[in-house]
Amino acid sequence: MSRSDRILFAGDPHGNFQPLIQAVYNRRPEAVVLLGDYDLEHPLEHCLADIVGMTDIWWIAGNHDFETPGKYKNLFASGLAEQGLHLKVTKIAGLRIAGLSGIFLGRVWYPPQPPKWLSQSHYLSQQVKPSPCAGLPLKYRSAIWHEEFQGLKALQADVLVSHEAPNSHRHGFSVIGDLALTMGVKQIFHGHLHENYCRRLRNSIHVCGVANSAVADLSGKVLG
Repeated sequence: MSRSDRILFAGDPHGNFQPLIQAVYNRRPEAVVLLGDYDLEHPLEHCLADIVGMTDIWWIAGNHDFETPGKYKNLFASGLAEQGLHLKVTKIAGLRIAGLSGIFLGRVWYPPQPPKWLSQSHYLSQQVKPSPCAGLPLKYRSAIWHEEFQGLKALQADVLVSHEAPNSHRHGFSVIGDLALTMGVKQIFHGHLHENYCRRLRNSIHVCGVANSAVADLSGKVLG
């Protein structure tokens, strides 16, 4: 295993996990990080049963993972639920990896516009007719919340994995690049936009977008 192969990053599977499974068999990485949008019809550990135990499996969530109660449950109540990276820094194969799930949602916060709601509790406290179901509606659970995002800035990491893209992509957001800079991040890997590319932001932050069902190594090389 090369140093670049020790962690693999998987773009949005949308139900197709075979490229990731094959890459793990071929490369034998220490860990894999999934970048969201799984469209799970079964619990995540069932979809990845061929590689569970072969490598450490970590993940962030994408917008598709909140579309239905079934998709949500198959991720957040799965046997791999504790492997989520959202809003924390985890040491993986010798690197500190920070995770940011979800997307910028216009009804919550869509940079560079100011947030409409600062936090989940702020939103819930202002509802005239609270939902009879506990907690937030699934759509709102997919959102990146300003207060949580700001909290990440107090942490330090080597790599940031996010579903949304930074401003290296024409549909990305400069606040993600700013976050990475504040955290001391050297690399960003993201999914969501279904495009393989590598570019550099200021301070030489290396950004890699990983396309749907694609798998990239630490250098950003897409594995065939």
